[in-house]
Amino acid sequence: MIEPHAPAQPGATPGAQPGAPPGTPPGVPYRPGPARLPVRPDTGRFLVLVCVFVCAACGLVYELELVALASYLMGDSVTQASVVLSVMVFAMGIGSLAAKRLRRLAAAGFAAVEVALALTGGCSAMALYAVFAWTGGWGGLWANGPRVLLVVVCLAIGLLIGAEVPLLMELIQRVRRQDAGGAVADLFAADYVGALVGGLAFPFLLLPFLGQLTSCLLIGAVNVIAGGALVLGLFRGDLTRRTRRLVLVANVAVLAVLASAAVLVDDFERAARHAVYGDEVRVALHTGVQEVVLTGGTHGRPMALYLDGRLRGGHDQIRYRQALVRPAMNGPHARVLVLGGGDGLAAREVLARPGTHRVDIVDLDPALIRLARTDPGLSRLNWHALDDPRVRVTVADTFRRLRETPPGTYDVVIADLPDPGITASTKLYSQEFYGLVRRALSAGGRLAVHAGPVDTRPHTFWTVETTMRAAGLRTAPYRTRGDWGFVLAATGARPDLRLAPGERPLPAGPAGLRASTLVHPRY
Repeated sequence: MIEPHAPAQPGATPGAQPGAPPGTPPGVPYRPGPARLPVRPDTGRFLVLVCVFVCAACGLVYELELVALASYLMGDSVTQASVVLSVMVFAMGIGSLAAKRLRRLAAAGFAAVEVALALTGGCSAMALYAVFAWTGGWGGLWANGPRVLLVVVCLAIGLLIGAEVPLLMELIQRVRRQDAGGAVADLFAADYVGALVGGLAFPFLLLPFLGQLTSCLLIGAVNVIAGGALVLGLFRGDLTRRTRRLVLVANVAVLAVLASAAVLVDDFERAARHAVYGDEVRVALHTGVQEVVLTGGTHGRPMALYLDGRLRGGHDQIRYRQALVRPAMNGPHARVLVLGGGDGLAAREVLARPGTHRVDIVDLDPALIRLARTDPGLSRLNWHALDDPRVRVTVADTFRRLRETPPGTYDVVIADLPDPGITASTKLYSQEFYGLVRRALSAGGRLAVHAGPVDTRPHTFWTVETTMRAAGLRTAPYRTRGDWGFVLAATGARPDLRLAPGERPLPAGPAGLRASTLVHPRY
C-alpha cells in the first residue's frame, strides 16, 4: 500500500520532511511547528527581541572599542576606523551566509555563536594591547603584529555578529510564525535601537568610568548571559539534555574567564605599560582626552612625559621646545599665545626671554594642566611656569578659542601640538586654522609650528609649509639635529631666522604640493 504524502514545498529537498527549510538533507530531524515555550508566545517574542537589542548593543561596542584602541596604539583614526568597519561589515556578510547551515539547529547554534563572540570580543582589547606592548619593540615582522591581529579579530567578530541575525530570525519564527516582512521589520528595529544604545553608552559611560579593557570584558559577560538566558530559558525544549549541559558549562566557563580577566586587568595594564614605557612608570592616567604617562623624575632619574604613547616631555624634549620657541621670540614678544602646551614646557622657554608680559596657554586637557602644576618632577622640569603670574591657562578647544580671539591680539603664537599625521590634530594644521592664527597676530607677528620629521616624512613637513603659505603667511622652514622640522612664519615680510648651533635653515620645498583644508586633509 502506498502512503499518501503532502506535496513538497517549492524549493524543498526531495525526501526532506515537510516544512523543513530548503536544503535540509533527507532524514534530518526538523521540528516544523511552534517551539515548546515556558511562556506565552507574545512574551517569548518580546524576549527574543530584547536579546536582539542586547546583542546589537554589544556588537557595536566591540566595533567602537577596536576603533578607539587601534587609533590609540597605531594612530590615524580615519585609517583604523576604515579598516575595522570595512573588515567587520565584510565578515558579517560571510557570517550570515554561513549561518544558513545552522538554521535547523538554531537554538544550539545561537548559543555557540554567543559563547564564541563573548570570548573573542570580550578579550579582544586585552589581546591587541598585549601584542602591541610585548612585541612592538621587536622590529621586523613583529612590528606589524598589532595590525595583523586587528584584522584577524575584526574578521572573527564580524563573522559571529553576522551569524546572529539569521539565527535570531529563525528563533523568532519558532515562537510564532508571521510574514517574513513583518519579522524582518521587528528584528531590525530592535537591532538598530540596540546599536544606538551601545553607540552612546561606549563614549559617555563605559569608556570614562571603566576604561577600554574593563568595558570590553563587561560587554562580553553581558553578551554571553543574554545568549545563554535566551536559549536555556526560552528554547530549552529544542535542546537535548546533553546539549543543555554543554551550553551551561560553556557559558559558565566563558564568564569565569572574563571575570578572572576583570580581576587581573589592573595588574595586566601595569605590566603592559611597563613593557611599553620601562620600569619607572610613576604616573599613568586616562584623562578623557588622552592617556598621560610619567616615568622617572625622582631621585635624580630622568623624567619623560608620554601623551597617548608619544614622547612629549623630557630633558631631550627641552631641546625640542627651545628649537620651537626661541626663533619666534626674536622680535616683539610682549603677548604670547601657546596652543597646546599644557605640560608647561613651551611656556618655560617663552618666560625665559626678557620682555614677555603675558602668556596665554590654551589646552584641552585639564588633567594634564593639573599634573604640570602639582607633579614634583614635571613642575620642576617646566620651572613652575604655570604658577607664574604672567601666565593664564584656559581649558578650551584650540580651534574654537582662535575663532573668538580679537584680531591683532598676540605678537607670537607657539603651536605646541601633536604631529599633523595624527588625525585628531589634522584640523590644527589646516589652511583655515592658520588663517585664524594670522588674524590673531599683530602686524609683523610670528607663528612657530612643529611640522614633523623632515627626512622620514617629507611630504607631511612640506604640506604644512605649503598650507601656511596658502593662509597668507610668509614662511622660513628650518630643522635641528634628530630630524625635527619646524616652520617659522610671519604676517608681513619673511621672518629673519636666528638659529642656535645645531639648527639650520632649509631651502625651498618641492613644487606642486597643495594646501590641507578642513574638508580635504592632505597629511
